[in-house]
Amino acid sequence: MKTYDAIVIGAGHNGLVTACYLARAKRKVLVLERRYIVGGACVTEERIFPGFKVSTAAYVNSLFRPEIIRDLHLRDYGFELLGRNPASFSPFLDGRYLMLGSDKQSELNEIAKFSRRDAQRYPLYERMLERVAAVIEPTLAQKPPNIARPTLLDLLSLAKLGRGVQKLGAEMGEAIEILTGAARPILDRWFESEELKATLATDAIIGAFASPSMPGTAYVLFHHVMGETNGKRGVWAYVRGGMGGLTQALAKAAGDLGVDIRTESEVSKIVVKDGTVQGVALSNGDEYAARLVASNADCNVTFNKLLDRSLLPEDFVAAIDRISYASASAKINVALEALPNFTALPGTQAGPQHRGTVHLCPDQDFIERAYDDAKYGLPSREPVLECTIPSAVDDTVAPPGRHLMSMFVQYAPYARKDGPWDANARNAFADSCFDLLERYAPGFKNSVIDRQVLMPPDLEETFGLTGGNIFQGAMSLDNLFMFRPAPGYAGYGMPIKGLYLCGSAAHPGGGVMGAAGMNAAKEMLQT
Repeated sequence: MKTYDAIVIGAGHNGLVTACYLARAKRKVLVLERRYIVGGACVTEERIFPGFKVSTAAYVNSLFRPEIIRDLHLRDYGFELLGRNPASFSPFLDGRYLMLGSDKQSELNEIAKFSRRDAQRYPLYERMLERVAAVIEPTLAQKPPNIARPTLLDLLSLAKLGRGVQKLGAEMGEAIEILTGAARPILDRWFESEELKATLATDAIIGAFASPSMPGTAYVLFHHVMGETNGKRGVWAYVRGGMGGLTQALAKAAGDLGVDIRTESEVSKIVVKDGTVQGVALSNGDEYAARLVASNADCNVTFNKLLDRSLLPEDFVAAIDRISYASASAKINVALEALPNFTALPGTQAGPQHRGTVHLCPDQDFIERAYDDAKYGLPSREPVLECTIPSAVDDTVAPPGRHLMSMFVQYAPYARKDGPWDANARNAFADSCFDLLERYAPGFKNSVIDRQVLMPPDLEETFGLTGGNIFQGAMSLDNLFMFRPAPGYAGYGMPIKGLYLCGSAAHPGGGVMGAAGMNAAKEMLQT
C-alpha cells in the first residue's frame, strides 16, 4: 500500500488548490478524481461538440482569490482572464435594452433611459455594497470562529468582525439585511425601474431554489460584487479556453510541485481506525494510506457515502442532515452557426450585446411566476435565462465562424411532480428555453448546431453534486460562515481526526473562489 502525507478526494478547483498549498510545504500529496478529467464543475470539455471547448458547468469567473493566482503563479501556466465589456445586456420585447458594466458614465446613461432617479442612486447603491464588501470579503480567506466551543482567539475574531460592522454606521442595518434578507425589498427600496431591478435580481437567484422575495437571496446577489478581474473590482470574466483553463493551470502547478493526480480513480471509502483517518479505498479495491484526508465532495457524499455514520457524533450527524440540497438550476450548452440577432439591438457580428451576460427577464414578477411553478414541483413555464456567449470574446472556444452559448436556467426542480427528467421532459424544457430566446432574437433556433441539456439530476450524476446543488448546500445564513457545515466544525477539521473538508461544503461556500481549498490547506499544515 502506497503512503502519502495527505490525500485529496476530488480534483475540483478547491481540491487542486489544497493539494498545491500542501505540496508547497513539502508534503507528499495524492489527488484522486472520479472522472476522466480534472476540474470538477470548473472544467472545459471537448467531447461534447467536436471542435468546441465547452465550459460544461461553471461558466464565468470573478471570485477566484487573487492571492492564490499569485502564490501558485497560475498565469505562468496559461491561466488568463478575459474581461467582459459590457458586463450585461438586457433586451426587452418593446425594443428597448439596458447595458451595464461598461464605463461608469455610459452605465448611468443606460440606466437613465429607464429612470433618471435610478441613475442618480445607482452610484450610491454601489458604494454601499462596496463598503459592506470591505467588511465581509476579508472573512472569505479566514478560518471562521468556533461558535460552539470558542477559544480566546475565536472571541477576538468575533469581536473584530463586530467592530468592522459597527464602523458601517448608518449602513449597519442595510449590511445585516444583505447578509440575511431578501433581494427584492432592497432593490425596490433603492430603485423604481423594473428593467434595472430585474437585471440585478437575476444575480440573486443563481443556483438558489428561491425567488428574490425570499430571505437569503440578498447574500447571493452580494456575491456578484465581491470579486475582481485583473485588479478591477466587480468585473466578471471568461477564462481563456473555457473554465478548465483555471483548473488545468492548477493541475500543472500541482504537477510541478510533485502532486500525484490520478483520474478515473473513484474513492469508495474513507478508512478510519480508532477515530483517526488511515487513508482511502477505491472502488477498484486499491487502497492508499495517509494521516490526512481532505474531501472536496459535499457533506452528503463525504459523511453518508464514504464514511460509516456511526463513527460520527450524533449532534454532528443531525446538523449535516439539516443541510438543504434543494436545486432548480439547469445548464444548457449550445453550439451555434451564428450569433443571436436581437431585435432590440440587431447585429450578427460580435458586438456589445454578445460579450456579457444576456438577461432575459422583463421584471421581478416574471421571476416570481417562474419560481411559483417550481415550488410546486413543475418546471417554469417561462424560465429565467442567463445566456453567455464566450466565443464573442474568446476565439479559442469555437471553430472560426461558429459560436458557443451557455444558458443558465431557473427553474427546473430536481424532483419533478409529473415524472422523472427523462429525454422527453428534458428536451421539452430545453425547447421552452429556446422558444423564449427566439422571441428576443428571431432565427436563433435555426442557428443551433447541437445542444447539451443538464438538469439537476444530471449535475448530480456527472459532478457528484447532491441534488444538483451547485453550491454543495444551501447558502442561507444558517449554513454560512461559522455555521458551515455545522456549528463547531467550521474550521475545516471534522470529527474524525485527520479528516478535513476543503470544498464548497465548507466556508465560504459556493462559487469558483478557491478560498475553501486554501483555508483548509493552512489548517492541515498546522497538524
